[in-house]
Amino acid sequence: MPKIDRDGVAIHYEVHGSGPPLLLTHGFSSTSAMWQGQVDALSREHQLILWDMRGHGRSDYPDDPRAYSETLTVADMAAILDAVGAERAIIGGLSLGGYMSLAFYRAHPERVRALLIIDTGPGFKKDDARDVWNKRAYDTAERFEREGLEVLKSASRERSTVSHRDAKGLALAARGMLTQRDAKVMELLPEIKVPSLIVVGADDTPFLAASDYMAAKIPGARKVVIPSAGHAVNIDQPQAFVDAVVPFLKTLPPPTTGRAT
Repeated sequence: MPKIDRDGVAIHYEVHGSGPPLLLTHGFSSTSAMWQGQVDALSREHQLILWDMRGHGRSDYPDDPRAYSETLTVADMAAILDAVGAERAIIGGLSLGGYMSLAFYRAHPERVRALLIIDTGPGFKKDDARDVWNKRAYDTAERFEREGLEVLKSASRERSTVSHRDAKGLALAARGMLTQRDAKVMELLPEIKVPSLIVVGADDTPFLAASDYMAAKIPGARKVVIPSAGHAVNIDQPQAFVDAVVPFLKTLPPPTTGRAT
């Protein structure tokens, strides 16, 4: 499987199919394997690009805490698009991967053809709410340090069945990538100018209000609530997820000419 070198940090990615590029990012403590049930459907008419965030799966687990951040994650996504020759792509992800997709749009709006935001929140407007989220992220990091990968055995389905080399990268990613520092992504929502689909599981209670908020704030956004699905909506209801996403992809305007878009 191909990797890119990001200042000495190897980032794993894989490409399936051909056509307009679609980059999907997994959630915190999951890996690119969480999308395996969608590879066939989504790669039929698209170049489907999957990858493992730093500290996860088959990417590297650097020891330096400074190697984990929102900025570096967004830069990794841009570097992967460069590696496959994609000037623009449909950008999507689940949970932390969805948040990073919004952050990618904020940094590189010209490279985003559409957004696919799954079981995701856009951050927090108020400092006290953000502090509660960050405390939970720090507590998660400490638990990974104490208990190792055993933590994942009781986690949701997109996390409990995946493979990581060890827990140290997950602890560092929780501190550096899962934590949030400002409301800039949330403030971006009304400025988004590309077609956007928001997907959420009906049983994913913590993210229902956030999905409603994004659907209201992103101009023209569509929202699909999938019954009998929790936070791992694409795993809980794989066919319903495909049935929501594929028609959205078919409505997108034709890609512009040039390199793969």
